[in-house]
Amino acid sequence: MRPPCGQPPRPPLPTWQHGGVTAATHSSLFPQVPESADAVLDGLDPEQREVAMALHGPVCVLAGAGTGKTRAITHRIAYGVRAGILQPTSVLAVTFTNRAAGEMRGRLRQLGAGGVQARTFHSAALRQLQYFWPKAVGGDLPRLLERKVQLVAEAAARCRIRLDRNELRDVTSEIEWSKVTQTVPADYPAVVAKTQRDAPRDPAEISQIYAMYEQLKRDRSVIDFEDVLLLTVAILQDRHDIADHVRRQYQHFVVDEYQDVSPLQQRLLDLWLGDRDTLCVVGDASQTIYSFTGATPDHLLNFRTRHPNATVVKLVRDYRSTPQVVHLANGLLGQARGRAAEHRLELVSQREPGPDPVHAEYADEPAEAEGTARRIRDLIAAGVPAGEIAVLYRVNSQSEVYEQALADAGVPYQLRGAERFFERAEVREAGIALRGAARAGGNDSLLDDAEGLPAEVRAVLSTKGWTTEPPAGSGAVRDRWESLAALVRLAEDFEQAKPGATLSDLVAELDERAAAQHAPTVQGVTLASLHSAKGLEWDAVFLVGLNEGMMPITYAKTDEQIEEERRLLYVGVTRARFHLSLSWSLSRSPGGRAGRRPSRFLNGLRPGSAALGMRGAAGGGGIERGPGPVAKRGRRGPARCRVCGKTLTDAGEMKLMRCDDCPSDMDEALYERLRDWRAVRAKEIGQPAYCVFTDKTLIAIAEAVPGSAGELAGISGVGARKLDRFGTAVLAICAGETPEEGLGDAVDEV
Repeated sequence: MRPPCGQPPRPPLPTWQHGGVTAATHSSLFPQVPESADAVLDGLDPEQREVAMALHGPVCVLAGAGTGKTRAITHRIAYGVRAGILQPTSVLAVTFTNRAAGEMRGRLRQLGAGGVQARTFHSAALRQLQYFWPKAVGGDLPRLLERKVQLVAEAAARCRIRLDRNELRDVTSEIEWSKVTQTVPADYPAVVAKTQRDAPRDPAEISQIYAMYEQLKRDRSVIDFEDVLLLTVAILQDRHDIADHVRRQYQHFVVDEYQDVSPLQQRLLDLWLGDRDTLCVVGDASQTIYSFTGATPDHLLNFRTRHPNATVVKLVRDYRSTPQVVHLANGLLGQARGRAAEHRLELVSQREPGPDPVHAEYADEPAEAEGTARRIRDLIAAGVPAGEIAVLYRVNSQSEVYEQALADAGVPYQLRGAERFFERAEVREAGIALRGAARAGGNDSLLDDAEGLPAEVRAVLSTKGWTTEPPAGSGAVRDRWESLAALVRLAEDFEQAKPGATLSDLVAELDERAAAQHAPTVQGVTLASLHSAKGLEWDAVFLVGLNEGMMPITYAKTDEQIEEERRLLYVGVTRARFHLSLSWSLSRSPGGRAGRRPSRFLNGLRPGSAALGMRGAAGGGGIERGPGPVAKRGRRGPARCRVCGKTLTDAGEMKLMRCDDCPSDMDEALYERLRDWRAVRAKEIGQPAYCVFTDKTLIAIAEAVPGSAGELAGISGVGARKLDRFGTAVLAICAGETPEEGLGDAVDEV
C-alpha cells in the first residue's frame, strides 16, 4: 500500500535486509523483551551485529548519522549481559546528556539488561566523589554550586572589572572551557594566543577573574560542575586504593559521542580504565561541532594509535534519510579538508527513494521566510505532521522573521533551545527603551541628531549595546548584539515599506508582531539553531539563511573554524528523513542590493553552481525562486568584505569585494581557463594581457562565476566596453563551453 502524499514510506518487514533497522529511530512503545541472547541480535545488520559481538578488547565504532549507533551499542551491552559474558553492575556506559543517558537505560531495560549504569560523565563522577570524599579527604563533600555566574560576578567586582550581564555569561563560559581543557588561570592568556581562541575580553583580565573565582570557591568551601571531574581525577590519581576499588566495580566501559570528549573527560576515562583495554567508543568526527566548549575529535581519531589491536567497525548504512538526502550529505563532506575529513564516512541510504532536495533562492530575507512558510503549509496539507517539520538556522536571532512568517501563515511552531524573539531579555529591554523614546518625542536628547526612523532606533539601541560593528567572536555578547541588530533591520525595513513612519508607529508594529508570535502554541513546527538540533531528526527539514557570512559565520576565520562550520551544516542536512530544503536570499531586505551569495559549502552541490548560466534547468532538485523582483542597484555605501564584513579601502580588495586574507571560494579550474583565453586574446589584439583583464578581475570572475551579462557587468574591472567586447566569450567559459569568437576589431582600445 502506498503511503499518503508527502509521507515517507515505512518499510514493514522485520529483517535488516528489507529496512527493518529503521526501528532504530522508530521503536514501538512496549516492545517484547528478547527471549534469549541470540534473539538480541535479531534485526541487526552485519556491521551492527559485529559491534554487538565484539565484547573483548578495545572497540571503536565509527558511526555515521542515522546508522543506528545507539541501537548497536545497547544491543552490544545487552547481548553481553544476556550471554553471561558481562555482569550488569560491572558495565558503565557514559554519554553527554541526561536525555541520551535516559534513552540508553530505557533501551537496555527493553532488551532485558536492567542494572547497567548509563550516566553522563558528570553524574558518574559525582556519585563516586560523594561516596569516596569522606575516605579520601574527610568530612562532607563541599556544596555543589548550581550556577557559577553570581560568584564570577563577585570575582570580577573584586578585581575592579566591570562586566555587563552578557559579558558575565561569556567570561563564565571561558572559565568552564579553561577547566575542561585543564588550563590554569596563569596559563590562560598563553593558551588563548596559541589556540587563536576569540576571548570575549582581554585574556589578562579573564585570567585575573578566573584566579579570583577559584579563590572565592576555596574560601567558601563550594565546588562547581567542572570541579566534580577535576576532584574525581585528583582522588583517583592520588589514592591507588580508591582507584582499585572503582576498577573492581566497573570492568567494562562504553562511551557514546566520543568525538565530543574533552581532555578532562578523557583523563577521567583513562583513570577508570587503568591498564585495561575493556573499552568501546562510538563517534563520528564529522559531527564534531562543539569545539568551543573544549570538545575535540582527537581522541577518536587517535584511538587506533593508542590501541593498535582495536577492533574498528564502521556503520555507514543510513536508515534515517533517503538516498537523495544522503547523496547531498556525502557531497558536502566530500569537499571537506583537514584531519576529521580524512576519516569521513560515506553513507549508504537504506530507504526508498524520495524527493530531491530543493535549493531555493529568494530576493530577500522576508521573501525567504514567507516562501518557507508556504512550503511548510503545503507539506502539512499533504499529510506531514507539523511536529515532523523543522526550520534550522545558524544563530538564534534569525528566528524572528520565521516566527512572524509562520504566525502569518497560521502554522503553529515551537522554539527549541531559545526564547521566542520578543521574549528575550535584550529585546524586552529594547522595546521599553523605544517605547519611552516614542513617548518623549522631541524631548529626548538621544534623538537630537537622528534623522529618520532607522537613525532614531540606532540612537536608542546604542544605549542597550548595539554598535555599528559586531563584537568579535561568538557568545552571549554577540547573541545580544544580533538581537538588537535584528531590531535595527526591522526599523529599516519598516521605514522603507512605510516612508514617514514614526517611532510610535514602529513600536505599535513591534507590539503587533509580538502578539502574533506569542499566541499559545500546540505541537508545531520546530524552530531551532543548528547546534541545538544535534541528535534530533524530522521528516522535513528547512535549512535557511545559507549565505556567505552566516554559513560559514563571519567570525569563523581559521581553516579549522571554517571546517567546523561545514560539519555544522552536515549535521543539519542529516537531520532530514525525507524532505530537505536549502535556501538563501540575495538581499537582506526588500529593495536592497542583490549582492549576497549562497554559502561556499553549496558550491558544486546546488544545481548550476559550477556554471551559473544553467541556473534554473531541470534535474538535481532544481532551483525554486522566491517571490519579489530583484531591486535595481541604488546609491552605493562603503564597500565591505563579503566574507567578514570589514570596510574595504584597498583598490585590489574592493575589486574582489573581500579582504586579501579572507578565504576565497574561487573556481581554480575556471581561473586557469580564463587565463589561457586571456593570453590568446591579448596576442590576437597585440596588447598586454592586463589590458584584456587584470589578474584581480579574473579572480573576481572565477569567484563569482557570472551566468549573465548583468552579473558579469557587476564585477569591478569589467565595464561596458569590455563587457561588449569580451562578455560573450567570458560567459561561455564560465558556462563550461568553448568561446567562439573571431579577432574582432583588433585596433579597438581595450
